[in-house]
Amino acid sequence: MKAVILAGGLGTRLSEETTTRPKPMIEIGGKPILWHIMKMYSAHGVNEFVICCGYKGYVIKEYFANYFLHQSDVTFTMHDNQMKVHEKRAEPWTVTLVDTGDESMTGGRLRRVADYVKEEEAFCFTYGDGVGDINITETIAFHKSHGKDATLTATYPPGRFGALDINKGQVLNFKEKPKGDGAMINGGFFVLSPRVLSRIAADSTVWEQEPLITLAEDKQLMAYEHHGFWQPMDTLRDKIHLESLWQSCKAPWKVWE
Repeated sequence: MKAVILAGGLGTRLSEETTTRPKPMIEIGGKPILWHIMKMYSAHGVNEFVICCGYKGYVIKEYFANYFLHQSDVTFTMHDNQMKVHEKRAEPWTVTLVDTGDESMTGGRLRRVADYVKEEEAFCFTYGDGVGDINITETIAFHKSHGKDATLTATYPPGRFGALDINKGQVLNFKEKPKGDGAMINGGFFVLSPRVLSRIAADSTVWEQEPLITLAEDKQLMAYEHHGFWQPMDTLRDKIHLESLWQSCKAPWKVWE
């Protein structure tokens, strides 16, 4: 099964990091968050990727063009311009990088890569800035079991502030970062039938608007409920949080060896 990953947005809320690179190339633990997402999928046997590039997409292309070199031990003999690879470490990935335009919206980017997934029975689709301990194998199995056109992963938004339980001025309890207001949200990690592509009209189509709304109205949208860890990287605060989890060896999304 293929996985389509959105990697072309501007990332304006992370402008501290995105002036020189696209948001999915911001590093967590020395690796782009895009790499972390691909490793999550690969741990579940999904190794063929279609990356929707846009803003500064050449940075992503250069990263994968040099990926093998970055992952291997090498010796350069300068006087005769030779390179010897001592230990080869590579992923079992096939990666297709597609320029989907600087201004395209999320649906428009998916529409631009239609030729790469239109013959598939189903394909995965996600954002290039969110990680979690999602059971992608179960998500795919759930999608196949219900036979509808689309499955999204429903999850709880991460809490940003601790909550106080107060009675007559006395703090009785302190809850560290409760998960939002209890309502689940769209966490991405979709599994889709190629039939959904017909619902995307143009580059300006926002996937989360008309396509998802009409899928729900037509009873073609199902939700796989994820009750574990999920975290988007929307702000510098989020990036610092993810980095701290990784450095402390407590990154829940690291489901690979």
